[in-house]
Amino acid sequence: MSAIRRSRHPPMRAPDLIRFARDAAMGNLLRTALLVLSVAIGVAAVVVLTALGDGARRYVVNEFSSLGSNLVIVLPGRSETGGFNPANAITSTPRDLTINDAQALLRGTAIRRLAPLLVGTSEISVDGKLREVMVAGTTTQFIQVRNLAIAQGRFLPDEDWERGSAEAVIGATIRDELFGPEPALGKLVRIGDRRFRIVGVLKASGQGLGMNSDELVIVPVALAQAMFNSNTLFRILIESRSREDIPAAKAQAEEIIKQRHDGELDVTVITQDAMLATFDRLLGVMTMGVAGIAAISLAVAGILVMNVMLVSVAQRTAEIGLLKALGATGSAIRLTFLAEAAMLSLAGAVVGFVLGHAGAALIRHLYPTFPAYPPAWAVLAGLATALASGILFGVTPARRAAALDPIQALSKR
Repeated sequence: MSAIRRSRHPPMRAPDLIRFARDAAMGNLLRTALLVLSVAIGVAAVVVLTALGDGARRYVVNEFSSLGSNLVIVLPGRSETGGFNPANAITSTPRDLTINDAQALLRGTAIRRLAPLLVGTSEISVDGKLREVMVAGTTTQFIQVRNLAIAQGRFLPDEDWERGSAEAVIGATIRDELFGPEPALGKLVRIGDRRFRIVGVLKASGQGLGMNSDELVIVPVALAQAMFNSNTLFRILIESRSREDIPAAKAQAEEIIKQRHDGELDVTVITQDAMLATFDRLLGVMTMGVAGIAAISLAVAGILVMNVMLVSVAQRTAEIGLLKALGATGSAIRLTFLAEAAMLSLAGAVVGFVLGHAGAALIRHLYPTFPAYPPAWAVLAGLATALASGILFGVTPARRAAALDPIQALSKR
């Protein structure tokens, strides 16, 4: 018996193990292709879905960042929750938020500048062309608070907030649709029942704060109040002196409004940081959720790996018996099947990685403004999960193969 033990072959070397696993996988190309595809779909799903989730988070953060820096927003009406709720954007209040309230806020030492804002819809007409537009009544500092830029002409003049010149600034889309190749500056237009002179055209910038500035007409706030017969402001936009002054600017705004409104804080003051933190947290959780859902497909792929490997054990019983008869140990047989499972899972993970990034690139191509980049942690987690599930679910078939009796296995040839 000792002589027989000494005559057994040494443990299988790593190159031989890999070559044997490769030859076994290539022996049934259809089975191998389907198994690799199942793992690839799982990994690609993780990459694409997390790219969508994290892309949504990045998009929202970028949108809020583009609104302006160090932004504090005063809304009429009181939110009892203390948090930001998009429904609070338009609220009812027992007391109006007025131009005088906005002017009083300039006393805040942490407030650099502010802009009252009144919003309504009207019609603009020129040379027989008529279009419905959103009209924003505000003051000269609105362009700085909102971080907008002028493409042509100038913005509204710095003048008395309770009076205003009949001048208007229009968005890029309005300019193209109403004037085409003709110059817009200096032209007279009718907005509602009033005539205005175009003094400026905004640089194209898109959506922000619920308004598309490219389709916006901006007029002095006093004229907008007269046009819409309303003294209530839609909101007051405040820019604090620095990022560190945002909490102080919020506290000062609340205190000043409270003093003016007979000791009642009947407005909601929200900060840009609070909005960003809320959306960042919500969309971060959503990204984790979709990653978990996609990971389920990897578990299903792992189960498929186990089933295929079990079938492989049954089909290769005689081969396993021959290897054992030639001196291969149970450990070597186990390693052989685990290497095959790991190789197939790794191949599927790599294919899925490529497909996932191709899918994310396609999304970015179709929607250039949407930053659909998969986070590194999700990619690494997808690859690791695919490899781990393949090895984990390959343990049972490997153990079954290693436990076969060589004589019985050879008899089933």
